[in-house]
Amino acid sequence: MASEDRYAIPADWLKSLEVASSAGDSTSFVSHFLSDGWFRDLLCFSWDFRTLSGLEKIHGFLSEVVDGKTRLEHSGLRDFKLDDHTVNAPSPFKLPGLQGIQGVQGAFTFTITKPAALGRGFFRLTQDTDGKWKALTLFTNMQDLVGHEESSADQYGPHEDRKMTWEEDVDARFRAIEADPTVLIVGGGQAGLMSAARLGRLGIRALVIEKNARVGDSWRHRTTFPNYIPKGQLANFLDSYAVHQELCIWLSSSIASTPVYNSSSARWTVEVQHRDRKVFVNPKYLVLATGSGSPRIPTWNGMDEFQGALYHSDFHKDAEQFRGKRVVVVGAGNASADICQDFVAHGATEVTMVQRSATCVMSSTTAEKTYLKVPFPHSTPIEELDFRNNSMPKAFFLQLKISGGTQHAKMLDKELHDGLRKVGFNLTWELSPGSGEIGLEGFVFSRQASGTMLDIGCGKLIIEGRVKAGPCRDISYFDKDGITFEDGSKLSADVIVLATGNEPIMKTARALLSNDITDLLSPEVWGLDSEGELNQTYRPSGHPALWFASGPFGTSRFFSKHLGLQILARKLGIA
Repeated sequence: MASEDRYAIPADWLKSLEVASSAGDSTSFVSHFLSDGWFRDLLCFSWDFRTLSGLEKIHGFLSEVVDGKTRLEHSGLRDFKLDDHTVNAPSPFKLPGLQGIQGVQGAFTFTITKPAALGRGFFRLTQDTDGKWKALTLFTNMQDLVGHEESSADQYGPHEDRKMTWEEDVDARFRAIEADPTVLIVGGGQAGLMSAARLGRLGIRALVIEKNARVGDSWRHRTTFPNYIPKGQLANFLDSYAVHQELCIWLSSSIASTPVYNSSSARWTVEVQHRDRKVFVNPKYLVLATGSGSPRIPTWNGMDEFQGALYHSDFHKDAEQFRGKRVVVVGAGNASADICQDFVAHGATEVTMVQRSATCVMSSTTAEKTYLKVPFPHSTPIEELDFRNNSMPKAFFLQLKISGGTQHAKMLDKELHDGLRKVGFNLTWELSPGSGEIGLEGFVFSRQASGTMLDIGCGKLIIEGRVKAGPCRDISYFDKDGITFEDGSKLSADVIVLATGNEPIMKTARALLSNDITDLLSPEVWGLDSEGELNQTYRPSGHPALWFASGPFGTSRFFSKHLGLQILARKLGIA
């Protein structure tokens, strides 16, 4: 594609789209999409996350009546301008998959009339059967509320009016937050910390409570063999992040009793066990960032008869104490792989991985080629990459994986997969039989990566026989010596580790909140809804003044801004 076309094509399309938007003409606006086009909107046309596929659904959404006007008229998107001064300036693209879809993509900016806000969008244009350029995907994203933009300035530079030191200033602000927090965030992992930082930069007082004694302990206490950042470094980064972002955090603190929401005062009453004392706080908003849930511990007959060590993988600390022992790890996902490697490295006599269902396996080398180097080149600002990656509707992205993207990743790992199959290890790339090879991403979006193994060495140990594995088999019962399976085979052990995953986030929420609150919530946090958006994650939960913050670093980094915007809008009375 010639460079002049690269700019002229999207410029003409965008100008025409603005005319339709300014006129509030939903029919004309939708005519700018392919018949099977996709539209993803984050907070521009509603205070929620929406993904629509096909002209009828897109038109139906934009035509819904809000305060006597259609959504398109009500929101009033104006001032469309190509964003040609960033790495997301117009450029050619080619999507993975059998269709080989290609065209021109790029970012643009716009304003929103109601509420008064700044927005940014991203398009992927291809030609229809008549040769006209139309949107395969269109993304609209609220960036800031006018007059309440996110601050990025260092407020501690030299100035004449300085009356206190940095330490004094932070202490004064912390005391103000503790006396009257606008938001209470339960959980001080990456999701809770990033949410607190975003809120702080939007001028909103946020108090974080964290059950551990130190920020980062949720990572510090894990057993992992990372290719990129060791767990200790990551934990220390979170600790330093909290200091750098000046986050007000109560450590060794947890919810002491069921939080109560008063609809008249629009405030929560929350009793917090803060170290050795109980404190009541009355925030306007409550954010649950409690992580992936409590350990899921299945029960089998005879477990109490086993005479060796038996524990869940969440409580694995030290493989050295079991040097020379026979170890069985139940489960064949990421936690199991890390723990098996740990036992091999520390001299266990025999390590066996019990696989109960097929696993989606990808090597870290392939992950780096397909997910890190391509979408995340070191020379590009992370904010720009987050924006581009999140412009892609998740449901459409997974369709591309099924149509050939997963097959490409499998080819890169052929040697690993062939070796695993030879020793009887079961592999899958489908969430359910016949549903299509959705690949690792599908498992991440739908199951928080449950059932996957991002291989960083355990696969080789399995192939070499240093970690024993075989066909899937179900456990029948335990006895004093080990495990008996449904097929009658037995496995003796000195140590059994249950790498059986974690309970759903909603189970943790139900244990924390009252039934009259949880009855208003969707059944799931995380997982994809019918449109392909994450359930209840950084978006309205169904109960007033309650949000869930969850997910890996990239998700928290991007969507913490949207959480902040929703809370800010409610605080200002415009949502």
